[in-house]
Amino acid sequence: MYRSIEQVLSDWNQEAAMTLKVFEGLSDASLKQAVSATRRKTLGELAWHVASAPAGILGAAGLQIAGPDFKRPVPESAAEIVDAYRSMSAAVADAIQAQWTDARLSESLLLFGSMNMTYDGVLTLVVRHQIHHRGQMTILMRQADVVPPGVYGPNEEEGAARAARG
Repeated sequence: MYRSIEQVLSDWNQEAAMTLKVFEGLSDASLKQAVSATRRKTLGELAWHVASAPAGILGAAGLQIAGPDFKRPVPESAAEIVDAYRSMSAAVADAIQAQWTDARLSESLLLFGSMNMTYDGVLTLVVRHQIHHRGQMTILMRQADVVPPGVYGPNEEEGAARAARG
């Protein structure tokens, strides 16, 4: 539970940096990696969703975010998606700091017309949503023969390199 905007921004910036690390591992070719043989969704679509969702969720809670236009089709360039995520992430942090107060965090709202929660709950939802999909992205990156970076610890390759150094 967030009790201050400072806590929110600290958590957001830490998680956004790890998500950006994953995004920076994407290649143009990897964006075409299908989620499964029966689903047409791709890693690119998932990455675009991760990049755009915070603005949509927080916008529904009244936060005005000056970020990228996510209504356009999914870019075919990993660099474009990385840039959009980087821009959105900074815009979210700026908007939270400028528009919401510590007191607002405990206030209630009806999100999307059906979800009763606090502003703190909305922020928690956005952070956890990002973490959830970031994990999915790392699996899809492996399936696309792209080595994802370690996030909360070393990945397989980083762990093996550390073990080899003794």
